[in-house]
Amino acid sequence: MKKDAGEYTGLERSSYSGTENLIASVIFVMLSLIVFLPILLVFIVSISSQDSVTATGYSFFPKELSLEAYRYLFHSETYLARAFINSIFITVSGTVIGLILMCPLAYALSRREFRLKNHILLFIMIPMIFSGGLVSSYMVNTQMLHLKNTYLALILPGLCSTWYILILRNYFRTAIPESLIESAKLDGGRHPQIFRLIVLPIAKPVIMTVTVFLMFSYWNSWYPALLYLDSNHTELYPLQYVLVNMERSIETITKDAQYMSGMTSYTPPAVTIRMAMVVIVILPVMALFPFFQRFLKTGMTIGAVKE
Repeated sequence: MKKDAGEYTGLERSSYSGTENLIASVIFVMLSLIVFLPILLVFIVSISSQDSVTATGYSFFPKELSLEAYRYLFHSETYLARAFINSIFITVSGTVIGLILMCPLAYALSRREFRLKNHILLFIMIPMIFSGGLVSSYMVNTQMLHLKNTYLALILPGLCSTWYILILRNYFRTAIPESLIESAKLDGGRHPQIFRLIVLPIAKPVIMTVTVFLMFSYWNSWYPALLYLDSNHTELYPLQYVLVNMERSIETITKDAQYMSGMTSYTPPAVTIRMAMVVIVILPVMALFPFFQRFLKTGMTIGAVKE
């Protein structure tokens, strides 16, 4: 019994498609391993003993396991816990306020009928190209705004980013149909209502993308604490700045131990402590990223306009 050419073509296409899927799956699994293995190595080194790291280097199979690095970091639990809460507060506050400021501004700049859009766009792009400098910004924040030794000094300088405003503006201009805005205007909607009820739900992917970037920026920030917080305001220190100070202290202790011959002194495991710091910093990020990923890969404009 002979089969026609259409059946053979369908079988060949199905077999070829299965081969392609297998190759693509293998490639993506390998890429995932390439991304995940360094994180796994950092975690394994953080629970390895200092002697094992000294003898074999960074290894997935250490000779001896130890939690000495985490014991050293959590020796002052109250201090570290307060710094962790400070980082969460700074990150959440800065992200929410930044979105509240940048999203309406980006929407206004995306509207063609807004007459001042070019002037405002030029105004916000000047700091992106020509920075005012560290000294001038420090004087403004401390002498004029009196933000020294406050949470605002860690939040306000990073609220608005020209790059994020441009990302939001371009999305509002290209991904949101103009006919949808015009239909809302014909129904009597004003721009604040259109922005809140129509634009924000459709622009959820780009807003979540900016949210992730802004959160990472605040979470990893420690330099503003170095500039605007004194040593007698340790209750305001964020987690990253506390970890940086710990690392500097470890380096000092390690260097001093080299010159203290014949004297017994405790030398903390510097390498494993650094890896433990990395684990502590990236663990909240890894826990939150899957939650935002489902928003990043969803196309919200599909079906927004009925033809």
